[in-house]
Amino acid sequence: MQHEVMFAGFGGQGILMIGKILAHAAMEAGQEVAWIPSYGPEMRGGTAYCQVVISDRPIGSPIIKSPRHLVAMNRPSLEKFAEAVKPGGVILINSSLCPDRSGRTDVDELAVPVTDLAKELGSVRAANIVALGAFAARSGIVDFELIREAVKEEFIHKEKLIPLEMKALDAGRAEAEKH
Repeated sequence: MQHEVMFAGFGGQGILMIGKILAHAAMEAGQEVAWIPSYGPEMRGGTAYCQVVISDRPIGSPIIKSPRHLVAMNRPSLEKFAEAVKPGGVILINSSLCPDRSGRTDVDELAVPVTDLAKELGSVRAANIVALGAFAARSGIVDFELIREAVKEEFIHKEKLIPLEMKALDAGRAEAEKH
């Protein structure tokens, strides 16, 4: 089965990082993976996004027009990409920055205050990892322990941040399991 995930938000929210972490975890699970980041002037402030394709067979094209899943870290991202999500997919919305919903009844929509949860943990910069934890738990695309290991590896050169990132991952997972 193939899963396409669009991660989107403001530049500087760590969108590309969480896409890379998911891709790394899927690769560790033996899956075929494509990770397409969007670089450019949007890296600080504008809309930034990346696409991750995970499959149990070779990937025909890494470019996706209709992703199965969406992680929207802000309102512009939700507005831009929600309609394109395939029915039955997961749409995770950062409800701290986006009070709106997708208006879709054919998807599994999960609104999580990821920015607020990250602030409670001590760093708003961990919001992306809270979102990744919630999305990974809800979608089940990749084993959660592989996500945990990929986060640790991402922060290997910033070891002092690993405990915070693990708490952020678990906070996202706990929030997803509540709903």
